Amino acid sequence: MADLHPPHRLMLLLEGRVAFEYAASWASLPLLRARAPRGHGEPVLVVPGFGSDDSYTNRLRSFLSSLGYRVRGWGLGRNHGRVHALIPLVVERTAELAADTGSKVVLVGWSLGGYLAREVARERPDLVRRVITLGAPVVGGPKYTASAPMYRKRGYDLDEIEASVARREVKPLEVPVAAVFSRSDGVVAWQACVDHLNPRVAHHEVLSSHLGLVCSPVVLLLVARLLSAEDDV
Repeated sequence: MADLHPPHRLMLLLEGRVAFEYAASWASLPLLRARAPRGHGEPVLVVPGFGSDDSYTNRLRSFLSSLGYRVRGWGLGRNHGRVHALIPLVVERTAELAADTGSKVVLVGWSLGGYLAREVARERPDLVRRVITLGAPVVGGPKYTASAPMYRKRGYDLDEIEASVARREVKPLEVPVAAVFSRSDGVVAWQACVDHLNPRVAHHEVLSSHLGLVCSPVVLLLVARLLSAEDDV
């Protein structure tokens, strides 16, 4: 897409904000818990982004657990980015959590984890109540991210990956999706986080670094509110 490109390299400097966002979330946890709507044991599966594992989503998961949700990490180690291999594994984890709780699961995915969450919901809407994506590149795969040069150096055809992502849209999403994005994201082009195809996707803009989308106070509170929302967009 001619109007889309990865964030400027200087935008990566803004990702240093994550240290302040993490500290702010720690300091404001009592206030956040007081303001956030409560859960009642609903199952939530949190999927990490490319190159990260469950340890990076710990602040988000701990916060949601403290509100009364039954929260799990994906338990698959580091996200290596091989999407076609990972989707069935995340489907399996989602099915296990749904069986354990007797309820449909809310999938919360950060970055590439958000894309995986959407695709699990696309394949198994019977298992998923709703999806919340945080800075997820739903257009173009890695083509419009700061990782694009690395993929090219490794010999990946980013145009083909983009076409593959587009082909999956033949089957529309059946469950509601809340897509959270930041225009100051230094890793994923914010335009690539916007879904113009699926009517069940609602977009929510925040001010955050990409790395801070799993720990920023404003995002934590937004996710809590989205979890308590009705199942429509």
